[in-house]
Amino acid sequence: MMMNQTNDAAKHYLFASDFDQTLSFNDSGVVLSEMLGLDGFHEKVAGLAKVNLVQQGAELTYLLRHDPQYRGVRREHLVETGKRVRLKQNVELLAEFLQQGVENHRFTFCVISASPRVVVQSALEGIVPPEHIFGTELDFDEHTGEISAVRRVPAGYGKVALLQELEAKLHIRPDYTVYVGDGSSDMHVMQHVNSLDGLTIAVSETKSVGRIARRSVLSDNALSVLVPVLEDIVRWDSAKIRELFASYGLALQSWDKIRTDWLTFHEPAPRREASEKHALTILAA
Repeated sequence: MMMNQTNDAAKHYLFASDFDQTLSFNDSGVVLSEMLGLDGFHEKVAGLAKVNLVQQGAELTYLLRHDPQYRGVRREHLVETGKRVRLKQNVELLAEFLQQGVENHRFTFCVISASPRVVVQSALEGIVPPEHIFGTELDFDEHTGEISAVRRVPAGYGKVALLQELEAKLHIRPDYTVYVGDGSSDMHVMQHVNSLDGLTIAVSETKSVGRIARRSVLSDNALSVLVPVLEDIVRWDSAKIRELFASYGLALQSWDKIRTDWLTFHEPAPRREASEKHALTILAA
């Protein structure tokens, strides 16, 4: 069974989600770079990944502190970046549903991202309470407005540590944790959640995270991540889930359950070459 359900009155779950390309269509670093007219963001990130200089997901933070092109970034730039990030459809409805809970299950919705917290707060203003948003914590110089220090970066194992802190603070059992992510930067936290019988949900076709996540859901609508929650935790069938979406005015146009196997074959040596090798062996004998 995915999660150990009990008859306890308090079925309180932690629903933790990544931000970039999980709740949004955009990467914060890309949006910031385009806004400032800076080229080569993807190349810089790829270069950092190649030398393993920073944890995956923390590339933007490194650039903000060490790259000359990004050293001029101020708080107002990050706030504006958040406003320009394009969210997936119905993020607000997802937050509303989780806050209300369903049957005897209630959820605390938190966002854990390696993106600057200023960006995520700006993007989710009025949707997720600021105290439920956890991102890279930056200090700004009072006089120049420049970033003066990085206090915490929840990337890689940093996400695991933060998740454990939230579970302890909220008194939530590890097997009552749900984590949603999209890429390789979520692998460590997903492995951690899986090892303690929690539920992990991937929202992209990225192979590295797809192999680890217990469930994968592909959709432009943020409400789609409720499907594994309702099936594996609340134990609803597809008819009841469709009915729920319909109550929000959302008719499911298509719902394909597909198991994907990724196969790669190496071409065998040509038959003629193999025959020639066999003939030479006979002659040598």
